[in-house]
Amino acid sequence: MLRRKFLALVTALSLASLTSLASAQDAPKVSLKTTLGEIVLELNPEKAPKSVENFVQYVRAGFYNGTIFHRVIANFMIQGGGYDAKGNLKPTRDPIEIESKNGLRNRQYTVAMARTSDPNSANSQFFINTNDNRFLDYPGQDGWGYAVFGKVIKGADVVDKIEAVQTGRRDKPLQDVVIESANLIE
Repeated sequence: MLRRKFLALVTALSLASLTSLASAQDAPKVSLKTTLGEIVLELNPEKAPKSVENFVQYVRAGFYNGTIFHRVIANFMIQGGGYDAKGNLKPTRDPIEIESKNGLRNRQYTVAMARTSDPNSANSQFFINTNDNRFLDYPGQDGWGYAVFGKVIKGADVVDKIEAVQTGRRDKPLQDVVIESANLIE
């Protein structure tokens, strides 16, 4: 009897491991090729379906190609996805509903949706946390926090290089860090 229970437990744990492994393998991955190297993001559609769908739509449309990381703050984050290399704000689709209550945390090397003071204003801009930014987790300082929808799985060293660039007014890098291409990895 005890042996059967033990075998049932081992089988259940093995199936749970295989399921989580399959989920990780099925998670969409996006390659951001920048002027400082490649960053690969693994997205989490299970916890942040609207944010992931939104981001993937922008990737598929080629929206991020030629955009810059326009805001870099050491020990905080790098932000991109809104401005072209000439500094022009790109036109976007309608904003999405915030998903900050999804249990994902703003930890180092996670990716989250950027937004204004309106919690439901996220569109194309995103940021990669370069530190554990717990104050951005739900409920945050404004009752909403910021919605994490993925994480860096390759290229943390590139994120660190971007974080280390010299910046000027409004935390804009003095030399552009361009996202040359953003593509889904099939």
